Amino acid sequence: MTQAIPSLSVVIPCLNESERLPLLLADLQQGTSNHELVIADGGSIDGSLAIARLSGAHVIAVEPAGRGHQLAAGARQASGTWLLFLHADSRLPKSWAERIRSVLLSPQAAASAWYFDLQIQPGTPMRHLLAKAVALRSRWLQRPYGDQGLLLHQTLYARSGGFADVPLMEDLDLVERLSKIASLRPLHTPLITDGRRWDRCGVLRRSLQNFKLKRRWKQGVSLETLARDYYAS
Repeated sequence: MTQAIPSLSVVIPCLNESERLPLLLADLQQGTSNHELVIADGGSIDGSLAIARLSGAHVIAVEPAGRGHQLAAGARQASGTWLLFLHADSRLPKSWAERIRSVLLSPQAAASAWYFDLQIQPGTPMRHLLAKAVALRSRWLQRPYGDQGLLLHQTLYARSGGFADVPLMEDLDLVERLSKIASLRPLHTPLITDGRRWDRCGVLRRSLQNFKLKRRWKQGVSLETLARDYYAS
């Protein structure tokens, strides 16, 4: 008898991603149709909503905009046994569905949270080096970030408390809580992310900014203050 595949909900926060969202939706449709698609929109005015609806996604309007707020709202609407969180500017490889399916069918998989391997495009030597550093951090420190995606069982998501309604670092906030109750494991499958963030200030400067933000957060600086400083820069 063929084993039934547990249901999967893909949750994507979106804000004015009309150029990149169609590419991710195409990747998802090519991989498998056996998933629910939830897009949490923070007030797009560029056509993203129409694109999302044409894909057959369950679209919810979330106000005010904020990735943590949108992810939490999307998760509340998701009906799948498993949740897959992706950023709207991500791209999936052709093998993504097969790899996800193998995890979903593993009896032990629900005890862990899973993440993709970061790949930044267009690629440069510095970006390849950054991706290797991210892989080491994710494996040894158990700290993958949101641009690596996150796959986990609904039960584990609920136990962790889920995404908090915070203005910044919602991914690290959740991962820190997850790491106390579960292991975070690599899918050994790439997730391609758009390099626009690094285009603006370069790999080294961007990495230094992220390091300083995390250090200040650990020192007790409020996320509201960090968000104001981050977006001002």
